[in-house]
Amino acid sequence: MESRSTVVLFGGIASMIVAMGIGRFAFTPILPMMIDHDLFTATGAGYIASSNYLGYLIGALVLAVFQVKRQSLLLFAGFIFSIATTWGMGQFHSLNAWLLLRFVSGLASAAVFVISSSIVMNRLSETQVGIFYGGVGAGLLLTGISVPLLAPNGDWIHAWKGLGWISLLIGVAACYALRSRQKVTIASNSQPAPNSSNIRRILIWLVVAYGLEGLGYIVTGTYLVAFAKTVSNIPNISTLSWSIAGIAAMASCVGWSLLALRWGKKWTLTFAMLLQSIGIAIPVVIPSSTGVILGTILFGGTFMGITMLFVAYAKDLYPHNNKSIIGLLTTFFGLGQIIGPLIAGVMISGNGSYLSALIGAAFIVLLGAISLPLGIGRADRSISKLRA
Repeated sequence: MESRSTVVLFGGIASMIVAMGIGRFAFTPILPMMIDHDLFTATGAGYIASSNYLGYLIGALVLAVFQVKRQSLLLFAGFIFSIATTWGMGQFHSLNAWLLLRFVSGLASAAVFVISSSIVMNRLSETQVGIFYGGVGAGLLLTGISVPLLAPNGDWIHAWKGLGWISLLIGVAACYALRSRQKVTIASNSQPAPNSSNIRRILIWLVVAYGLEGLGYIVTGTYLVAFAKTVSNIPNISTLSWSIAGIAAMASCVGWSLLALRWGKKWTLTFAMLLQSIGIAIPVVIPSSTGVILGTILFGGTFMGITMLFVAYAKDLYPHNNKSIIGLLTTFFGLGQIIGPLIAGVMISGNGSYLSALIGAAFIVLLGAISLPLGIGRADRSISKLRA
């Protein structure tokens, strides 16, 4: 790999760690600490999570609709706000403040994800892109290891602030690696791919399935570690399970890329979502440490691979307009993420059990998996022949 590509890949990985692995998902391993301090209920946790995803939705929608000329400036701002809001979660002590901080964090995550994805996907091979998306898993692993070290006595304030400082160090490296590279790496948005009915059909079903994925997976992404504490006596099972998810996510993305080259993206996505639905249901069906670990491995080993494959599939359809298409997919994914935690939080608070929420989430992901081959049918074959 040439040196410039290596730098871009390093910057992309660092950006995923800061804005996604920490900025977006650190709430999950810290959530049990905050609930233990009676700061809010499961319903309140759902509101906070959905606030973050609302910001993510709005940020993605803006990037999908509007052409942003100063992308380097927006990327830099995304890093700044992601770092600041992570640190700020430990500085402010009210639900309203946390709702605002997580909303702004969602905006920042969307900006960094869409722009850095566009940079990397136009610069690197599909296998290297798999390594890039593994950066989210690296961020999950980092938070899983860091949270118990930063807060050995359950001090959620130290956990948030410590992760803020860690984000700052990694964010500086990411900004340096990606600085002024947008002009070379981002393709022109002026010539979209032919707007055939087959292309539109595939895109519509990608949007539907990705929205269902966002709705289903985020329930586990929000409540996984809190649920783990209720069925396991293993010390630090919350952060341990999150670390396992991170390791699985890091290791899986390249594997899913290679499998997609063999099976095609449609069938690889279908298989990955089927596995994820099983992973979401396993801890409920087998409420034990074993069930939690198995479910965590399947969840971690699929959720970033699924995101990567959806984005890559859309890029195949619209190779010269990928920033807007990534923004469109992310918008519907974000819409699903807003709805999921709200419904799940109410269900969990209402009956005091995670069972119905997690089983419902597994069913939604399964529905998304089934919709891909049924909806797309053979349309992807005709596209492949057209571009062969």
